[in-house]
Amino acid sequence: MHTLRAAIPEAHALAKAEFTTLRLRLLKIAARVVEYGWRIRVHLPTSAPEMALFRSLALRLSPSG
Repeated sequence: MHTLRAAIPEAHALAKAEFTTLRLRLLKIAARVVEYGWRIRVHLPTSAPEMALFRSLALRLSPSG
């Protein structure tokens, strides 16, 4: 959770959020996960509240990013 919070840009409202808020806003999202060999694709619903932030965090925290 510390790594996740540290990866959020400073200008975003969730940069100083508590862990419970991060869990509710970013981690407890219904998504479809599909595995393709070495790649994992997460299909988020179109109404995901923090979709842009979730995408930027996934890119920042990926091993190749």
